[in-house]
Amino acid sequence: MTSEPLSQSPELQPGGYRELLRVAWPLMISMGSFTLMQFVDRMFLAWHSPISIQAAVPAGILHFTFVCAFMALAGFSNMFVAQFEGAGDPAGCSRATAQSVWLALISWPIMLLLIPAGQLVLRSSGHPADVLEEELLYFTILMLGSVATPLGAAISGFFTGLGNTRIVMVATVIANAINVVLDYILIFGHAGFPAMGIRGAAWASVISAFIMPLILFVLYFGPRFNQRYRTRSNFHWDGPLCWRLVRFGTPSGVHMALDVASFAIFILLTGRMGAVALAASNIALSVNMLAFLPMIGIGIAASTVVGQYQGRQEPHHAERAGWTAFKIGIIYMTVIGLSYVVFPGFYLGFFTERSGAELSLAEIYPVGRVLMMIMAVWGLTDAANLALSGALKGAGDTRFVMLFSLVMAWGMLVPGQIVLVFVLNYGVIAAWMWTAFYIMLMAVGFTWRFRQGRWKTIDMLGTGQAVQPNRPGAEAVLVVD
Repeated sequence: MTSEPLSQSPELQPGGYRELLRVAWPLMISMGSFTLMQFVDRMFLAWHSPISIQAAVPAGILHFTFVCAFMALAGFSNMFVAQFEGAGDPAGCSRATAQSVWLALISWPIMLLLIPAGQLVLRSSGHPADVLEEELLYFTILMLGSVATPLGAAISGFFTGLGNTRIVMVATVIANAINVVLDYILIFGHAGFPAMGIRGAAWASVISAFIMPLILFVLYFGPRFNQRYRTRSNFHWDGPLCWRLVRFGTPSGVHMALDVASFAIFILLTGRMGAVALAASNIALSVNMLAFLPMIGIGIAASTVVGQYQGRQEPHHAERAGWTAFKIGIIYMTVIGLSYVVFPGFYLGFFTERSGAELSLAEIYPVGRVLMMIMAVWGLTDAANLALSGALKGAGDTRFVMLFSLVMAWGMLVPGQIVLVFVLNYGVIAAWMWTAFYIMLMAVGFTWRFRQGRWKTIDMLGTGQAVQPNRPGAEAVLVVD
């Protein structure tokens, strides 16, 4: 696949299905391979010990909560690269990527300093002592290797911003395959290694997390991309450009951190509802990754294509791309959601059939089946959230995404969950239904904002020009700031 702007391909309708899918399908496979890896990881842990599966989901999500803001900030290189590529500035692509890499490296000591705070959160969760012990172990090991996450986001942002997502796909699939092999060896004890349980799962994740960025850095500095983008000579600090990256990328990072943190609180609260509720909720969320992570690929594709068209001053094509991503997400989530409703026992059985009485399918199924039906409903509205928020971020409308998410997550989701659990003493099903309602309202807000069209006038690159909103098919009108 070439690294030329997507719209230069004459066979692709600007912003249409073929163009979006050309970018999205490798990302969906990448995220799908990560989903499969996580699914196998959790399945292995469930086979190893009921305690391990109960500990892995809360600790894993808490780890992601602490690193996702740095990941989103570093990964915002995708949006800058897309707009620089659309504007015909290849040197700008590599300069933006270099700033993201430096920001990723700077974030590592900060994340290490957050380890005690995360341990305090886990100790305050009220989980049983045996679960807490494994949660602390899993969380701490993941945090030690936390730099791999923003580093991978920074360098992969270069390739996704160009629309060259197949390279990212290959590197990601290789890394995830290595993770699965290491999971099997280290969790159960094979190839001369002792059985390490959840400790082995954590180290498998840390080791494999560095594989993807290593592969991409070798290609990034190689002759092919260095010739056009001057990746070697432009790998230096650029203060003004780094500031613009921080200015637009920080709201994206804050948005992700607040969103994930609010969801982490929801998951931690389920630990107070009993062993069956906790296990059923964690298993259902592990299954839901089958849908959620590939949808992130669609959101990244929306950011890329919208960003390239905004860089070319073609907002009508960018708008079409956003709605196309939304429709693709709805179709995908409909298929996945139907499988949740029709075959809940198939999914739940992966986590229970070898786990012993404490996690038997007979105990998990009544609650797990209802939770998967709720997931099928919220998945459709989550498609709008991921696709349209991705499109808005690709255009640089990160401040709205952040503020809207802040109000909804911490003004509605978290207070509502606290009332349901501590005041009304409702169970896990009520907590999940409240979360589904929250996701639905988020979808309404992002749909309204994207349809409103204010994102079309944002000058993210600092060129002194912004695109005035226009009708589909009309020529872009430039206005000078």
